[in-house]
Amino acid sequence: MPSTLYDKLWHSHVVFQDESGECLIYIDRHLINEVTSPQAFEGLRAAERKSWAHESIIATADHNTPTEHWERGIEDPLARTQVETLDRNIRESGSLVYFPFRAADQGIVHVVGPELGATQPGMSIVCGDSHTSTHGAFAALAFGIGTSDVEHVLATQTLLMHKSLNLAIKIEGELPTGVYAKDLALTIIAELGTAGATGYAIEFMGSTIFQLTMEARMTLCNMAIEAGARTGLVAVDDVTISYLKGRRFSPDDSNWNAAVDYWRTMRSDDLATFDRTLYINASRVRPMVTWGTSPEMVVDIKGLVPNPQMEPDAIKRQGLERALRYMDLAPGTPMIEIQIDKVFIGSCTNARIEDLRIAAHIVKGKKVAGNILQALVVPGSGAVKRQAESEGLDAIFLAAGFEWREPGCSMCLGMNSDRLNPGERCASTSNRNFEGRQGMGGRSHLVSPAMAAVAALTGHLTNVAEMMS
Repeated sequence: MPSTLYDKLWHSHVVFQDESGECLIYIDRHLINEVTSPQAFEGLRAAERKSWAHESIIATADHNTPTEHWERGIEDPLARTQVETLDRNIRESGSLVYFPFRAADQGIVHVVGPELGATQPGMSIVCGDSHTSTHGAFAALAFGIGTSDVEHVLATQTLLMHKSLNLAIKIEGELPTGVYAKDLALTIIAELGTAGATGYAIEFMGSTIFQLTMEARMTLCNMAIEAGARTGLVAVDDVTISYLKGRRFSPDDSNWNAAVDYWRTMRSDDLATFDRTLYINASRVRPMVTWGTSPEMVVDIKGLVPNPQMEPDAIKRQGLERALRYMDLAPGTPMIEIQIDKVFIGSCTNARIEDLRIAAHIVKGKKVAGNILQALVVPGSGAVKRQAESEGLDAIFLAAGFEWREPGCSMCLGMNSDRLNPGERCASTSNRNFEGRQGMGGRSHLVSPAMAAVAALTGHLTNVAEMMS
């Protein structure tokens, strides 16, 4: 029978299935950070167990690490304890691949894994972080898990799960000038809502997808979780294979051809059927920006802050009203009139070298607006930082008035020293705009790196497509 990519990945990892349909699936790669792993390792100790397949682990500190003054160490005591605990746990587990705080290749785990070639087609990949869906860009079955599941994988290298349904999102045509993968992701979330893909695995398909770089595909799959999906997937093509060639953990020359032959089977068969299909015309996608406190609260940059009174559903209307109060926005306000206090370019969504190149191209020779209190550029990994500096991107950002930081999750979430203060408004390339996500009382507008860069220059949300036309 013709199979979808998701079905192929799922069935190739099922170890056992009971009468209810619950399956035990094997996990190939386990990504670990300092936030969701301490309790899991402690659980192993309490049960007098050890990690079963420590060679599957790729670990790095990212959420709680500072992005400046590394010479001072980690000053926050809670953050320091979490990172030191990760050091101890990895050392005792015998794990072979670990990038501790201040290591040359430390970075965000969802940036580090792919750039090392540790993310490969056909794998099952988990991490105690919801944006593990990022790795699905490589035709890998990748998804986030909770702390109890982290312990289960450490102990058994398996997980108990039910199979998801298949959702195809077919995107055809060329994206307009000034429109990027982030805008496409936000457009899809606007269409589906944040729960629209619950219970599904998304496969992104169509001519538009195969024109995208791997960095852009990772951005798209990263945001699949924000539509409610467990994972997002893209089939293998020449772009995938070219990206993986020669990376540290990619197959060596003696195994390369066999690996590529297998990888090329990681796509949906021509006659495969999906439970649901959504069609998107890429030429109609516009630069997008969120106005509220959920990724689904998003409009075209040319649009207006919506009026809750136009929403017939009373529950939804209350949600819109609460979001407007939190964001301190009035219905009918043009998005381009919203003033910004801070700009953040970074996160596992948009901190790869392509993202920094796009932003640097826009700001080159220009200056950050006077009303911008802070503009941060935070590379996703040590490797991205070194590459950017070799290309002179750091000098471009610094000359424009941006801060150039060390790698880490940074202002994506209010868990380290890079935070919004109450009432501050940020144009952010991160993935979530929940209340307090970037700092208690902070207000987040999700945008692409290009849109963040132009907001820094103008001091307000701005249509980057008009500036690039």
